[in-house]
Amino acid sequence: MDADALTAVAATTAGIVMGVAPLLQAERVHRRRHSDDVSAAWLVVLIVGGSVWLARGIVTDDLPIIIANVVVIVSSVFTLAVVLRYRGHDPVPASD
Repeated sequence: MDADALTAVAATTAGIVMGVAPLLQAERVHRRRHSDDVSAAWLVVLIVGGSVWLARGIVTDDLPIIIANVVVIVSSVFTLAVVLRYRGHDPVPASD
């Protein structure tokens, strides 16, 4: 495997892992049934930034950029929906 292919695989893998990171927050919000401590603006920034990078990937026909940013957009939109769903709810008490 040449250096270009190797970096493409590494970049795609890293992008996917980073792209699913917002889902960790979605899981936490869903478990707690409360999202007042989560920034919806942060998720909007991820969605807008991911959309710009997705457009760049499409224009340059760069599959690693396309894949990574589709994952970012989908996971961020899903997380934003979960955050908005539980906005203003009382948190579920933590169980020990």
